[in-house]
Amino acid sequence: MVMAAADSQFHVLAVDDSLIDRKLIEKLLKTSSYQVTTVDSGSKALEFLGLYEDDQSSPDSPSVSPSNQQEVGVNLVITDYCMPGMTGYDLLKKIKESSSLRNIPVVIMSSENVPSRINRCLEEGAEEFFLKPVRLSDLSRLIPHIMKTKSKDQNQGKEENEEKQEESSESLEASQEQDQQVVDQQQQQQPAVPANSNKRKAMEEGLSPDRTRPRYNGITTVV
Repeated sequence: MVMAAADSQFHVLAVDDSLIDRKLIEKLLKTSSYQVTTVDSGSKALEFLGLYEDDQSSPDSPSVSPSNQQEVGVNLVITDYCMPGMTGYDLLKKIKESSSLRNIPVVIMSSENVPSRINRCLEEGAEEFFLKPVRLSDLSRLIPHIMKTKSKDQNQGKEENEEKQEESSESLEASQEQDQQVVDQQQQQQPAVPANSNKRKAMEEGLSPDRTRPRYNGITTVV
């Protein structure tokens, strides 16, 4: 079962197999002006994020591959720890192993206060670990993680644009260098004109017709 709220600035995906807990977290998130989508399992969460599980002979090691489904912008995932099938910890690992999703903050919820479980989730990359029942004051701790991620995305986009501009500049320089090489080769292939030929041609062009023939006018011949 999937429910979505109206558009908001930040979109949170809430994952919990308990309908009561899903309703509660959805209400708290909407009260905090988040856009909320809720799903009841880790596999549906991966599907919503654009990933799917391959069929494997060993159920202990499912793999995740990209899906052709439409990508949905999610700013944060909050998931229950204890769920049948894929646990919240398993979902956390799948998200952090994905190159396209690893920057999405993940928050774990649990009704059991087990230090070793909490530490394991935080070491795997979880931003927070909330004890149920989740309170409205807990959700105020989500904003810094979302803002940090958005800042990373913006910086990454800026770096990608700078890399594209640098590649374009290098490509232009290489093209200009190649064009210059072609011009140089063409000039080298042109036949050289002998210097004596150029000098003779210049002398011929500088002489007038009158200077090239002898003058006999006004000369008297004595017999």
